Amino acid sequence: MADLVVVAASVLKVSGNPAHGIAGETITAGQAVYLDSSTTPQTYKKALNNGTVDQANSAGIALNGAAPNQPLDVLGIGGVINPGVAVALGETYAVSATAGGICPIADVGTGGTKWVTILGVATTIANITLNINPSGVKRA
Repeated sequence: MADLVVVAASVLKVSGNPAHGIAGETITAGQAVYLDSSTTPQTYKKALNNGTVDQANSAGIALNGAAPNQPLDVLGIGGVINPGVAVALGETYAVSATAGGICPIADVGTGGTKWVTILGVATTIANITLNINPSGVKRA
C-alpha cells in the first residue's frame, strides 16, 4: 500500500472540536501536522516520520488549507475525519515519510529510521477516528 491520496476539497470533519492555530508553512487540508514549539508563536507544520522526533509527533489532521502565517484548524484526538478518499475498515493509519502524508501502519518502514506515530483507525470505509499516539520510538 501507499500513502492515502487525500482529496483536499473533500476533507470533512465528521465530529470533534478542532484546535485553532497558525500555519508555519503551506498546508493542505487532510495533511498530518505537528505543532512546532521552536517558533514564536508556535505554528503547525507538516508531520513526517523520517525527520526529528518533534516532526513525527503529530497534533492532528489539517481541516483547511493555509499559507504560512494564516489560520489553520486541526482535528486531534477523539475527532473523526473523512479524508475524502476510501480507507480500509479496521486499518491503523500513521504519519508517513512524506511530509504531511498518512499511511497504513505497515508502510511506516523499518531500519530504525522511522518514528512511529499512530494517527487513528478507520472505523468505516470513509472515516478515521483519531487516537493520536506519538510513541517517540523508531521502528526496528
